[in-house]
Amino acid sequence: MIEIKITELNENQRADKFIRKYLNNAPLSFIYKKFREKDIKINNKWIKQDYILKNGDILKIYITDEQLNEFNNPSKIINFKNDLDIVYENENILILNKPKGILIHGDNNEKRITLANKVISYLYNKKEYLNDGKSFIPSPVHRLDRNTSGIVLFAKNLKASHYFMNLFKEKTKIEKYYLLLVKGKVEKEGIINAPLFKNSETGLVKVDFKNPLSKEAITKYKVISNNNDYSLIEANLITGRTHQLRVHFSYINHPIIGDAKYGDFELNKKFDKVFNYTNQFLCAYKLKFNDLDDDFKYLSNKVFKINLPKVENEIIKKINLKY
Repeated sequence: MIEIKITELNENQRADKFIRKYLNNAPLSFIYKKFREKDIKINNKWIKQDYILKNGDILKIYITDEQLNEFNNPSKIINFKNDLDIVYENENILILNKPKGILIHGDNNEKRITLANKVISYLYNKKEYLNDGKSFIPSPVHRLDRNTSGIVLFAKNLKASHYFMNLFKEKTKIEKYYLLLVKGKVEKEGIINAPLFKNSETGLVKVDFKNPLSKEAITKYKVISNNNDYSLIEANLITGRTHQLRVHFSYINHPIIGDAKYGDFELNKKFDKVFNYTNQFLCAYKLKFNDLDDDFKYLSNKVFKINLPKVENEIIKKINLKY
């Protein structure tokens, strides 16, 4: 039998999810059999798998020492040289400037070199992440595409993860701003209110007012600088749909430069030839918190902002725009 005291670092999660992480090599059938056989207890009382752990609970799992040694193994941590561009850090969160070209989480083609793995390596080497099966695994609370650079927020503990994931979901107390270079002269600020539908087979997104499965999508924007050929735009996501900015600006005939799915392909070829630039010109450059609550009130009305990457900044100068 093993006994674990639940603390504020691992409270407020389902018992089965906690045990699945702790006995990370155990078959799921083994874990749920333990629940059925009443071999998992909190404060000496049998619980169901959906029990929410509380600070101070004493969790008992009735397994042998041999089973514990077999099923509780530390996760493999890939050790990286620390090259994270840290915008802000405290005991709860880590705000990073993600470069283009790196995934936040792994996919079928790349599972090793990810931003999440680099963060885990960084915090493990700082001894802020214990890798003991009981501690929360640092993780992002929102996402950016591989080819979008900019601000990403990671939670260091479960409380921060729950809080900021809800914040990004509700979108009332947090504002995300992007800088993007688009084709043509955008004359003034505006709002794009056009519902989006994602084709699950192709992965492509389009504006579709008639499809009942389309989701509301709203983008506010203003012009930072423009000329007859290009416009540098600041966009504020009111909603956060897949490929929202890329599809919305293509919809109003101002596609994002370098967008390989929804852009102007001939203009993209020109940028490749003249500037050796093949990425989409899109950067999540500013994160603003409004009035926050309780443990995170200290972040109220704070703004975190980064500069455009060097390559994009040089292009802005060469096409005679101001930033």
